[in-house]
Amino acid sequence: MKSGLSALGVLVVLTVSACGQGAAGQTPVPAADGAPAPVSSSSAPAPDRGVDPCTLLDPKDRSTAGITVLGVAKEINGARACDWTVPATFGVTITVDEKNGLADLEVARKTATKTKVGGREALKVADKKAADGTCAVLLGMGEKASVQIDVSNTNFADTPLACERAVTVAGLAEPKLP
Repeated sequence: MKSGLSALGVLVVLTVSACGQGAAGQTPVPAADGAPAPVSSSSAPAPDRGVDPCTLLDPKDRSTAGITVLGVAKEINGARACDWTVPATFGVTITVDEKNGLADLEVARKTATKTKVGGREALKVADKKAADGTCAVLLGMGEKASVQIDVSNTNFADTPLACERAVTVAGLAEPKLP
C-alpha cells in the first residue's frame, strides 16, 4: 500500500513538474503568431522513434480540450512527452512509454479505476481524498507500451474537473495511437 501511494506521489510530482518546463537542450515550440503551427496533425508515428506525443493533439483537438497553447516536446524519465500549459488554468502532459505496458505500471489500486477509452484498456488515476486537482488516464498501447495523459489544475483543486479534462484529452489522442 505504501509503495502504491509512492507511485501516485511520483505521478503527481511528474505531473506538477512537467507543466510548463522544457527539457534541457530542447527548443520549445514557439507560440502561435499567425504563422502555421509547427506541431504536426499527422496521425502517423514519427519515423524510427514511434509515437510523437506532440502530434496526438491537432489544433481542433486542442480547441476541443480548451488548450490554447502549443505543446512543448520534452523527456520524462527517458520517455518522450509533450507538455501544454494553459496559463493560470491547467496543464496537460502526454507521455509515451514504449517500454511499459498498462500491466507493468505501478499504480496505487485504490486510486485507479479500470475503464476503456475507445477500444483500449485504460486506467483513470486520481486520489479523491487528496483532492489536489490532478488526474491521469493511462492507455494501453499493446503489451509493452502505454500512453499517460496527466492533467494538473494550476490551483491544485477540483480533482473531478482534472479527471474530466484528462478523459477528454485521452479520447482525442486515442484514435491516433497504433
